[in-house]
Amino acid sequence: MPLLAIIRIRGTVDTPKDVEDTLKMLRLTRKFTCVLYPSTLPGISGMLKKVQGWVTWGEIDKDTLVELLAKRGRTPGNRRLTSSYLKDKLNIDSIESFADKLISGDLMLHKIDNVIKPVFRLHPPKGGFKGTIKRMYGYKGELGYRGKEINDLLRKMI
Repeated sequence: MPLLAIIRIRGTVDTPKDVEDTLKMLRLTRKFTCVLYPSTLPGISGMLKKVQGWVTWGEIDKDTLVELLAKRGRTPGNRRLTSSYLKDKLNIDSIESFADKLISGDLMLHKIDNVIKPVFRLHPPKGGFKGTIKRMYGYKGELGYRGKEINDLLRKMI
């Protein structure tokens, strides 16, 4: 079961009301924020189709997920996510084993939001975007589905 990383690329100006509501449901209220959802979640494909002009998404791999959790993972109170915190709250030994549970679908980040913040705040990409943020990924742009290439973008933004 692949885990989808969804990143909001475009801002809030001139966003239609229905798209803005869908982005709020996905918890993507600000530019350069990322959320993780399983691809088998009911309704996720329809939501992504609705907001494809504002976000990019793809399947995240384990190495990128571990890096994202270690550097950008936050707990309530805005403290960094650590292995000792995971041991206390979820009885998980390390960030790597937590990433394994997320990828396998044993844990869902949006279901345990009182333990870990489900939204990751990111930097703008180092070196900038390769294409424009007004076109789809297949047409020299940055928006929409990009598959495994989401890992390259995430590494530039962490």
